[in-house]
Amino acid sequence: MFGDCCTPLMEVQFTLLPWKRCIHLTLLLVQLSLPEVGASCRILRCNSEFVAATVHLSSSSSSAAALSSKVVNSAYCSALRSYGRCTKRMARPCRGDLAYHSAVQGIEDLLIQHHCPRVGPTAQPWPLPQGTMSEDTCLYERNQVSREGQMPEYLYCSVFGDPHIRTFNNDFHTCAVQGAWPLIDNDYLYVQVTSTPAKGGMYPTVVTKITIILKSWRQCADQQQYQAELDNVPAAFADGSVWSGERRGHRVLMVRTESPGQHAEIRAAHIGTLMVVRQSGRSLSLSIRSPRGIIEAFDPDHDLQLCMWGCPASQRINTLSPPALNSLAEAAIRAEAHCSALLPTQDVYFHACVFDLITSGDLNSSTAAVNALQDARNMISNGQGIHLIPVAAAGRARLQLLLLLLSILGILGGA
Repeated sequence: MFGDCCTPLMEVQFTLLPWKRCIHLTLLLVQLSLPEVGASCRILRCNSEFVAATVHLSSSSSSAAALSSKVVNSAYCSALRSYGRCTKRMARPCRGDLAYHSAVQGIEDLLIQHHCPRVGPTAQPWPLPQGTMSEDTCLYERNQVSREGQMPEYLYCSVFGDPHIRTFNNDFHTCAVQGAWPLIDNDYLYVQVTSTPAKGGMYPTVVTKITIILKSWRQCADQQQYQAELDNVPAAFADGSVWSGERRGHRVLMVRTESPGQHAEIRAAHIGTLMVVRQSGRSLSLSIRSPRGIIEAFDPDHDLQLCMWGCPASQRINTLSPPALNSLAEAAIRAEAHCSALLPTQDVYFHACVFDLITSGDLNSSTAAVNALQDARNMISNGQGIHLIPVAAAGRARLQLLLLLLSILGILGGA
């Protein structure tokens, strides 16, 4: 797509860069013509980052005027490789999206036109030069506000109970997975949960271990590890410290607790991330709030992240349809009554509560859903996004509304 637009202009000198205007116009047209790109497909973000990385290379830029054509082309190739890397990260959520496939084809054409090596350096953020640090670099929120003029966009994920997972894209799954599985695996953070067979109950797994690795980053923070196990939720990192790094009077990494042995809150100021670990009944839970820019900073091969895409389809359990055994009918009624008293809104937390109570037979299992909802209230700034209504439940509500409308129409027609 981009090659057909720009090829006739490519015979002129690189310093004039007429292709620069062409590709920016093409990207703008793609964005304007495809406003319905899904929330989980962030191809427009890739487009915008490419434009930002190459805007200083335009013929009208004072910085480009001082550069040779070889340097300009090398910088442009670096930006293209970064653009390609961004699209690879979006391959899964953008499958079938026209803007995505247009961008992929355009990158391929431009790499060939400019004789760009497939392997090489990628574009550095512009205008901050590599290696420089502002006073607020280690304080993510302040840095974002000073550079962008607005607060970062935060995403939320949680795992609790059987286990149930609320993803960053607000999908909700119940998983039958066993063993160690990554929740998050990006350039800044690695989070892993371990599920083991539970004693008794109808479904075999609960989270019994949580491992968090906060990776070292520039001069802000050295690598730190936090680990919690069932009946051992420490209010300290693995090395025994409760904080590390200090910037402008703020501690960069910090652990605190409100209930020793049952709760831990981990804050990482340099990546704007908050994590809460809890023990609820006989299982562990984890809630995470982190900026989109941090969460999406991962390589394409890191495609197994439960917080990004949920548990594999083969490992999902339908919480709206617990095992249909006659012996469970009375238990289901009691579970719904118990969970309704704790969670009046029939959202995913209510259904998770009922499911856990039926399958475990343990009244204490309901605290996992209650605590997870409280964490969501504390971490999600948009109050409208706290309660997720299961698709099947929403479908039943729409059907009931349709039947009501049809009955009203029937009454009016008969009149």
